[in-house]
Amino acid sequence: MNKKILFGTVTLLFIAFFAQGQSSFGLKGGLSYNSNGDLKEFTTETTAIFKDKSKAKSGYHLGFYGKIDLGSIYIRPELVYTKTTSEYELNLNNEDFELSKIDAPVLLGVELIGPLSVFAGPSFQYILDNNLNGIDFDNVEDEFSMGINLGAALDLGRLGIDVRYERGLNENEAEFAVNNSDFKIDTRPEQIIFSITYSLTNDSKN
Repeated sequence: MNKKILFGTVTLLFIAFFAQGQSSFGLKGGLSYNSNGDLKEFTTETTAIFKDKSKAKSGYHLGFYGKIDLGSIYIRPELVYTKTTSEYELNLNNEDFELSKIDAPVLLGVELIGPLSVFAGPSFQYILDNNLNGIDFDNVEDEFSMGINLGAALDLGRLGIDVRYERGLNENEAEFAVNNSDFKIDTRPEQIIFSITYSLTNDSKN
C-alpha cells in the first residue's frame, strides 16, 4: 500500500508541476537498449539447475515531462510508458521476454556549460504486463518497484536530447511453469535510454 501511495504522490506531483506558471512541460519519446535479470529453472524452491543471462534488445518509450528551473538547478518529473524486450534461451529456443510498465522518474539536474546538463534521481515503476513466448505471468513478486536514472541532456530550444542509464534497484521475480518445470525471471531492468523531447511551452528551455 505504501508503494501505491508513493506512486500516486509522484503522479500528483507531476500534475502539479503542469499547473505552475514558471514551469515548462512537453513530450518525450525514444529508444532503449535493455536487458533483464537471470532466468532460472528450479527443481525445488531453493535449487536452481539452469541459469541464463538475458541478451539485450531494443525497446521504446513515450510520455510527458515537466521542468521547474531553480537557477542552475532544475527538477524534472516524468510520466512515461515503456516497452522493453530482452532475449532468453528457453527449452533450446531463443525467446523474447517483453515487459511494459509506467515509469515516473523524479530527476534533479544541474546545468553545466551552455546547453549541457547532468541529472540523476529515482524512478518509480509500475509493471503493466510481461510475457515470454506468449506466457503471461500471473505471479509477479512486486508490481511496484524502484530504479535509478543517471544521465546527461542537451537543450536545443524547444527540442532536447538526453541519454541515460537506468537500473532497477530491487530484485523483482516473476514465476511461470513450462512442461512441468518451474522458472523464475528477475524482471529488474538495466537500460541505456535515448530520448528526444519537445517543449509545449514558450519557454525555450526543456
